[in-house]
Order: sequence, then structure tokens, then C-alpha cells
Amino acid sequence: MICKICKSNTQQIFTSKILKKYDVKYFKCDNCGYLFTEEPFWLEEAYSRSINLSDTGLLDRNIYFSKVLSVLIFFCFDRNGSFLDYAGGYGVFTRLMRDIGFDFYWHDPYTQNLFANGFEKDLISNSRFELLTAFEVFEHLVNPKDELKKMLQHSDTIIFSTELMKQDIPDPKDWWYYGFDHGQHISFYTKRTLNVLAKQFNLKYYSVRGLHIITPKSFNNYMLVLLKILGSFGLFQIIKLGMKSKTFTDHLNIENKS
Repeated sequence: MICKICKSNTQQIFTSKILKKYDVKYFKCDNCGYLFTEEPFWLEEAYSRSINLSDTGLLDRNIYFSKVLSVLIFFCFDRNGSFLDYAGGYGVFTRLMRDIGFDFYWHDPYTQNLFANGFEKDLISNSRFELLTAFEVFEHLVNPKDELKKMLQHSDTIIFSTELMKQDIPDPKDWWYYGFDHGQHISFYTKRTLNVLAKQFNLKYYSVRGLHIITPKSFNNYMLVLLKILGSFGLFQIIKLGMKSKTFTDHLNIENKS
């Protein structure tokens, strides 16, 4: 197969059983290091629930990223801009960010919005945002380059999370992130993969301890790491004091519309 990101040759690396019944081939790109499955014919079955039951870290992850993103946005972006959580799941992150005071919106055609009702965005061609977040999304993408192109129509900056391969090819027996039991994870990356992907759009790539940024902006990577660390501690609370929560104004707006 040809790599979906850089069009280089790939090699079949291993075969593993998905959903306890399908033998699926995995391919690795010789150039950019992208690891991906054969064409995923099992996805309709895998997404019988859009968010799999084994994702026990969903709430903890959203709370953590709300703190980190608050600090990054406050110091590195226009904090008064509008933002979009792409593939936003149940709407937890959007609601958390609005509660802090950021003008966040939700978009996800595959999942029911439970927590950010009234703040959905249908993505039309002229809708633009200061930045777009996509947490635990990239490992689900069948064609990452095509999907990134769609995201970039709505923002120049994409901030996302996905687990990187910490070794050349993680042993299928040892790396939980393959997600063989639920079958939803079909794309896996190295820093090199994401750097190649960003450069194809003439953008810069920053890796910040599990958080990834693709943007035209220039940053000091050490500064980003420091802000991320401080965001997990007291700096978030200071920033929260300087923001005006949208919790009650959102309540009034929704009440007035009903």
C-alpha cells in the first residue's frame, strides 16, 4: 500500500485481530513512519457506540485539557476569539471552556451533544475560528491528510491530542492504544509523521508532552512546555479569576430562546 500522508511505500508489519474476529493488516510507511490499518471495513460495527465503553479517561482528560488550553490560549492566542472543539463528543470540553469564559463551540456529526446544547456549529465554508481543538481524534482518521485539510478551512491552528508511538513499532501485545477490542483506532503517528503532515500545508508542528500543535505561528517550544506544566498547577486558577464565566449568561440566552 501507499502511505496516505506522504505517498511513499509502506510495508506490512503485522496482522492482529480486531473486535475479536477480524484479522487486520497493519502497514508502516518507510518515509514518515505513519502506521495504519488496511481499509477499515469494520468501522460501522466499531462505531455502534460513537464513544467506546473502555474510554474511562474521558472526563479526567477533558478537565485536564481545559486547564492546559486555558493557559495556552490566554498567553499565545486571542483569548477573545471564537474557538471550535472538532469531533467534540458529548460536549464536555466545550462546556468546561465556556464555564471558564472562552467562546467555545461544538461540532460532531456522529455523537449526541449532551453538555453543550445551544452551542453547536454547522461548518459552512466561511466559518473561521481562532483555533480548533481535536482531542483523541487523529487516531480515528481513515485519511489524516484529507481530514486536516478540512480542519484548516476553519482555522489556521489545530491543537490536538493523540498518543505517539514511543518506539519504532510498539509490540501489539504491549501497547493498549492499538485498541483492538473496540476497533476504532486505525492511525498511529510519530513526531516525524506529524511534522511531515504539517509541512505539507506549510505549517509548523510543535509537540508539547502529549499535546500537538499545527500552526503558522512561531513559538519557543520550551515556553509551550512550561505553560503546559504551569497550566496543570496554580496558573490556571489565576487565569480563571481573570476570565468572565459564560455559565450564567449561557443559561439566560438558552432560556430566552426556549
